[in-house]
Amino acid sequence: MTDSPTPTWPMTRPTAAALALVLLAALALVGALPAGADVPSDPAAARRWTGTWAAAASGTAPALPGASIRNVVHVSVGGSAARVRVSNRLGTAALRLGAVTVALQKPGVPNSPDAMPGSLRTATFGGARTVVVPAGQDRLTDPVALRVPAHGNLLVTLYTPHDSGPATFHRSARQTNFLAPYGNRAADENGSAYTTAIGSWYYVTGVDVLGSSAVGSVVTLGDSITDGNGSTADANRRWPDRLAERLRALPAARRLGVLNAGVSGNRLLRAGVGPSALDRFDADVLTRTGVRTLIVMVGINDIKGTPNVTDPAALTAAYRRVVDRSHARGIRVVGATLTPYGGHGAYTSARERVRQAVNASIRGDGIFDAVADFDRAVRDPVRPHRIRPAYDPGDHLHFNDAGMRALADAVALSDVAP
Repeated sequence: MTDSPTPTWPMTRPTAAALALVLLAALALVGALPAGADVPSDPAAARRWTGTWAAAASGTAPALPGASIRNVVHVSVGGSAARVRVSNRLGTAALRLGAVTVALQKPGVPNSPDAMPGSLRTATFGGARTVVVPAGQDRLTDPVALRVPAHGNLLVTLYTPHDSGPATFHRSARQTNFLAPYGNRAADENGSAYTTAIGSWYYVTGVDVLGSSAVGSVVTLGDSITDGNGSTADANRRWPDRLAERLRALPAARRLGVLNAGVSGNRLLRAGVGPSALDRFDADVLTRTGVRTLIVMVGINDIKGTPNVTDPAALTAAYRRVVDRSHARGIRVVGATLTPYGGHGAYTSARERVRQAVNASIRGDGIFDAVADFDRAVRDPVRPHRIRPAYDPGDHLHFNDAGMRALADAVALSDVAP
């Protein structure tokens, strides 16, 4: 089982673990932990970091020099403090951040850049308010003293004073984020300076919480179906969001945070939109915090893309590599069958035979520790090469909100959180 990754960010004594303990004690002394706060009674649990949100780096966009970027992220589990992962993984030059802040989004105002009054906190890196992230690397902030509610929205704001070259981002957020084009507005509670809406997450690829009652996290590794294409924007109705909802209802000893590592257009075997799932596996699975289970649902773009995979064994061999690498770290792996796409422009009968063969291997060859039969859950019983009309947003490939719910409900919680 993985825990937090080996820090690559500068850290002076006391260590991050010691700071976390001091932070919890200070919060308790000043009454910053409200009655009923989700802080476990187990002292070991109170010191444990848990992954609560993630977005995989999917590519780069032009830099936004002199701007403040307010990312809206929806966490799965709560805790007594937070830390943020900022990424320059796909950048080509050092990323300079002039300020990073974390706040709770103001409730009751949909798609708002406003912070809840009194919740905005400055994030530091080894005690410094600024940071330089080398190309190809990530950095974690120090613990941020903020009570994070489960199923809530955080505002993670970054000020980029200079042009640091191509910006690492997650293109398809399905979430409205905000840009203040001029100057350092990271500390603004009022969002009036954030006059531009953007549909991507910039530089932010993860949030962990301290002292959650959850015992770890589950990563969902996939493509646009996992990324949420077809679901309602700004509503958190991707299938991993629905899975998080189901997991929150479990007893604390089985509760897990959910980390979405879906990338629209992603392939298992070769780069396309972003690095291949195999190439980004370490960054998006093994270095994430507290991972206990991995759900794999990727491969349809290999089958229908150009060039396309015609040999099912190439995909099943890659799945075995994923499982072996996960097992070496004590991570349980659930394999999901590939869903139908009949009626889509890339569909052919030959490619359908490859999909069926891959699914037969997922179901019957013992590759995975458990199987979630997404294909069975969403296929049209009359035309099984197609999605049920009630789940189809119209492109015959992705899923609407009802289809996303059906996918998540096909995952047995006993397989994810034994």
